[in-house]
Amino acid sequence: MVADVLRRGIHDGDIAGSLDERALIVDFNVSRNTIREALAILSGEGLIDRAPRVGTHVVARKLDHGLDALQGLQETFVHVGEVHNVVRVATLVDPPRAVAGKLGLGTTQAVYIERIRHLDDEPISLDVTYLVPDLGIPLLDHDLEANDVFVLLEMIAGETLHHASMTVEAIAADPHTAAQLEVGSGSPLLLLERLTHLGAARRPVDLEYIRMRSDRICLRSTAQRRTENQWPR
Repeated sequence: MVADVLRRGIHDGDIAGSLDERALIVDFNVSRNTIREALAILSGEGLIDRAPRVGTHVVARKLDHGLDALQGLQETFVHVGEVHNVVRVATLVDPPRAVAGKLGLGTTQAVYIERIRHLDDEPISLDVTYLVPDLGIPLLDHDLEANDVFVLLEMIAGETLHHASMTVEAIAADPHTAAQLEVGSGSPLLLLERLTHLGAARRPVDLEYIRMRSDRICLRSTAQRRTENQWPR
């Protein structure tokens, strides 16, 4: 519990600089051993650094990626740093049957794009994107290293994206992904599957599989409870 509260405080920016063990003991009303166990967990996660005669200091925090707004990575982290892309593949492919079904393609080819997304000089996600060809083929003529796909899609289509359905799960990094993201094979990642729909017709146009470094990014959302039929009768 102590590690969970401290971790969240670090990620929210409420805890920064140094941490004082004695103050934490008072704050949580627990033993010194409990605090030291919690700090050892956070140290193992790379969030804090502990050294004799130097003390305990916060050295890293995760970046919030909100799920409430339909935004690309550049739009999300515009105030954090510079997002740029390394495009590994950008071509037409015969998509897997499941992908074709979600995009409503039948036997039509899809545009396939694979990018490594960097925040400043650090790789933070590996994105695989399938696009409907009438929008994806023109998109290939644009600068994919400097622009979010969402922005280019809206420019080409002449209308705004409407909504996206998303699922998130925890996965272990396979050797290929680990090498691209500069993490150890088997490291924990977040896998976000996002199917994005365009315009008033809510047409599915973009299916993404985004592997994010869970040591650098956390996903945040706000949920509201429905009020109708709330109480039993």
